[in-house]
Amino acid sequence: MKITRRQMLVLLPAAAVAWESLLAGTPESSPNYKMTEHWWGMLIDIPKCIGCGNCVRACQAENDVPDGYFRTWIERYHVTDSNLENPEVISPDGGKLGFPVAKEDSGKYFFVPKMCNHCADSPCTQVCPVGATFIGPDGVVLVDQKYCLGCAYCVQACPYGCRYIHPTKKVADKCTLCYHRITKGLTTACCEACPTGARQLVDLKNPNDPIHAFLKTHAVQVLKPQMATGAKAFYNELDGSVR
Repeated sequence: MKITRRQMLVLLPAAAVAWESLLAGTPESSPNYKMTEHWWGMLIDIPKCIGCGNCVRACQAENDVPDGYFRTWIERYHVTDSNLENPEVISPDGGKLGFPVAKEDSGKYFFVPKMCNHCADSPCTQVCPVGATFIGPDGVVLVDQKYCLGCAYCVQACPYGCRYIHPTKKVADKCTLCYHRITKGLTTACCEACPTGARQLVDLKNPNDPIHAFLKTHAVQVLKPQMATGAKAFYNELDGSVR
């Protein structure tokens, strides 16, 4: 698909270049998107998650994720006084269709959405032998599938289990924070589909982003902080039993 002379005359010069960038599959080269002005992450508000599976279904539809594989998924934790260190965790089909009714007992139940943490010091980028996995100037960890060997080194290196080898493409695949959307000023598919606002795309370089006030006033943590990966998936009220 090429832009016509008529379309070029209608569009402003900057918009015309942006249109060409989108058609070429390189929206980050658009003059309307400056990578160095952003540092993307995700806020996940645990008390707000109801385990409906909307985010998982939206992600699968938006990114053509094959059945049985997940760029994002939901886990349900069941914690009692007797299993604080080893709680019961279930995730039927990634939580895509929700969860079975919980038993009424003295324990507590809660949902934990999982995804790529888009780490600032990501182990996956360090082990890739050809540089196919990389972190952009805007903080998004991506995979250039043209160069990926499918060796699965990055899959093994990820401490969060957020990567897989695509069954037909035979290359590494993972959450991209819907890069094709956020570079056009949209939010991610999972955030858009969440009915309770449990997921929020955040831009840590934007001084007006509500994330800054939220981080100051809430008990926000990251998964596996001992790994020192610089994870940018922030969890509000994360229970200590979550692994």
